[in-house]
Amino acid sequence: MKVLITGASSGIGRDMAREFAKRKYDLVLVARDEKKLECLKNELEKKVEVTVISMDLSKEKNCKDLYNMQKDIDILVNNAGFGVFGEFTKTDLDREINLIKTNITAVHILTKLYLQEMCKKNSGKILNVSSIAGSMPGPLMCAYYASKAYVLRLSEGIREELRKQKSKVQVSVLQPGPVNTNFNNVANVKFNLKSLTSEYVARYTVDKLLKGKFAIVPGFSIKFARFFAKITPNNVGTRFVYYMQERKR
Repeated sequence: MKVLITGASSGIGRDMAREFAKRKYDLVLVARDEKKLECLKNELEKKVEVTVISMDLSKEKNCKDLYNMQKDIDILVNNAGFGVFGEFTKTDLDREINLIKTNITAVHILTKLYLQEMCKKNSGKILNVSSIAGSMPGPLMCAYYASKAYVLRLSEGIREELRKQKSKVQVSVLQPGPVNTNFNNVANVKFNLKSLTSEYVARYTVDKLLKGKFAIVPGFSIKFARFFAKITPNNVGTRFVYYMQERKR
């Protein structure tokens, strides 16, 4: 059994690689930072077979090349992504376009290509990493929240199509809240809520994924936030999120 993980050089992606290695899954680890990937490979290759691929998935061609290089995958984890913090009129446009290509376009391409292959075999699992942010509007992180909403809705729609087809292929979506990873530094943001460790989130996620869970939401407070987002009118929720985001400055 082989797992492909994008954004595998740090944070949740790195720790999911460790969790899958404990369960004896061979790994294909993808990220831009080759040095970190090699360090992780050296750590894990005593347990399982590890292939590392240094690649920028914001480039459409690279996503297609990755699929053509590694078609025989049993579990795909679309984890690569980042955020941008600030008022929409002031944040850097080029950086936001790169965010959209990484958080949305890459996820879309890899999900479609690997899903088509899995459907032919009628087996396989895809985990798309969204966020609790995908369940609500996100002033001061508009592009990021919108990108994670896309991932969530895409996954929900695919799940229903697979159910109607009585397919054995599984699609799941991870919706974490604040996690103690390098995400905060990249987004230039500080969270006021208590962050979960990436080790806990990875362990929880892999357990739930292998048990067939669709919506994976680590932590009681984030489960409550997800429920709150569902029952709260958008205008109220948006004001609440703005207040929480403003405190991060």
